[in-house]
Amino acid sequence: MNFLITLWVQFLSTLPLFILILLGFLAVKLGRWQKTVTDSLTKFTFYIAFPIMLFQIMSHFSEQSEIDIKLLLVFFGGSFIVFAIGCLIASKIFKLNGSQSTLFAMGGIYTNTVFVGIPIIKMLLGDQAIPIVAIIVIFNALILWTLATVSIEFVQMGKLSGRSFIKALKNVSKNPIIIGIFTGIVVNYIGLPIPNFINQSTKMVSDMTAPLSLIVLGMGLAEYKIRDQFLITGSICILKLAILPIVTYIVGKLLGLPTLELQVVVLLSSVSIAINCYMMARQFEVLQGPIASSLLISTALSSVTTPLILSIMTHLP
Repeated sequence: MNFLITLWVQFLSTLPLFILILLGFLAVKLGRWQKTVTDSLTKFTFYIAFPIMLFQIMSHFSEQSEIDIKLLLVFFGGSFIVFAIGCLIASKIFKLNGSQSTLFAMGGIYTNTVFVGIPIIKMLLGDQAIPIVAIIVIFNALILWTLATVSIEFVQMGKLSGRSFIKALKNVSKNPIIIGIFTGIVVNYIGLPIPNFINQSTKMVSDMTAPLSLIVLGMGLAEYKIRDQFLITGSICILKLAILPIVTYIVGKLLGLPTLELQVVVLLSSVSIAINCYMMARQFEVLQGPIASSLLISTALSSVTTPLILSIMTHLP
């Protein structure tokens, strides 16, 4: 009974986030807004709002609050394990080729850390958890884009090259999210004083960023359609919403990750698939339909599965 009460409380806690996603989705579907509106708001959120929010939080990150490096081993270690499982399922069960198997497995591990992960973590675990998320965000794009690029290059060419790593590193270094995080860290650790009017301005932008990002995500999802190949789509969603959080939790317990860090990495692993994964599918021209469908379905399902996972974790020893 206590578990059901906790689950209901967690569901109600996250429900406003998914209502905002639905609001953005309906605004485009019913309002028939032009695509330029979605594109403009997405650019503003990604290039201005999020970098300012992350700068504001990281610039106030206390030097005494150390991040356990094990959280990277747990988050990405779990991701690599599930990636291998996904490749095996794709090739053995669905008989997909190498490039398709890579994108299938990538769909099972590429978490929407920015547009969904940060708002959920901020609401459920508070601002003290955001620096932990920021550390993961720094490495997430670099590691997963490199993993996908190298994997597909190896499949297509039968060999690896340093160009893949260099290209991925250059792309990530230009990412405004990464720039915002690193700038905030530098300001924090050198003790550079921030004028109050700048601090207040960044705080105001920070407060509006999370809800805006969810509305923008809903507007973006309105562009995608649920297509055929439902077995592949369903399998990707199961990998992402169930298998990845379970594996991440097990790895975290084995490595002795502290409670807050463990909650952050497991909750992050439980949220929906990132839009970047669909960008990968478009770039490599494989599994575009199933990945787009997985975006929609995983976003809807995670409104139930994420609070369920948090509730289960709070009742585990």
